[in-house]
Amino acid sequence: MAQDLGRGIVPAVAVAVLMLAGCSSAPDGGTGVRDKSAQGPSESAQGRAKVETAAKGATVGGAGTPCALPVSFSTAADWTAEKVTAGDDPAFGSLAKQGTVELVCEIDAKPAGNIGYLRVWTGDDTGTPREVLEGFMADEKKAGTVRYRETKAGELPATEVTYTVTSELLDGPKKERALAVSTSRGAVVLHLGGMDTQEHEQMLPAYELAKTTMAARG
Repeated sequence: MAQDLGRGIVPAVAVAVLMLAGCSSAPDGGTGVRDKSAQGPSESAQGRAKVETAAKGATVGGAGTPCALPVSFSTAADWTAEKVTAGDDPAFGSLAKQGTVELVCEIDAKPAGNIGYLRVWTGDDTGTPREVLEGFMADEKKAGTVRYRETKAGELPATEVTYTVTSELLDGPKKERALAVSTSRGAVVLHLGGMDTQEHEQMLPAYELAKTTMAARG
């Protein structure tokens, strides 16, 4: 069933934006430094190691799955996907838009024992993955230590970004990351937040699983 923005997305976006997603309304405290240098090989190697530990669950993206997307990918075992719809409320609808993409799917880690989401944003943007992701990050007003790198999501060319967000609710900056791909059906941004850096790092295997199994839908 579609998730109504007025009921379901309020805790998932309007409230959890502060503690989980680190979307554009997250409070400041970060450095605001936009370092676009590539990530080091150690982080890439760490990601490849982590994906081996993520047990596959369902596949999301295709017809008949909770979220119909321009791409499909595997979710981690016990993570649950739910479609997000903004509804007619412009206030809530604005929270579900970032850059040129709109939030359409949330994959919840709580059934697997973590606090956070993989969030999928889609749009009609025909730009490159880098352009799509830079547009997404332009609305992350409080992001600091931003680093982009070119990569692959499955066989798809992708751009990935890592960054930090700081809040008065946290003891220090927390890590977040996202990647963007462009397909014939439109652009896709996959975002991983988390309540804090520890939760973020514990959920990385699920993000890496989605990344490495991603494929464009024909």
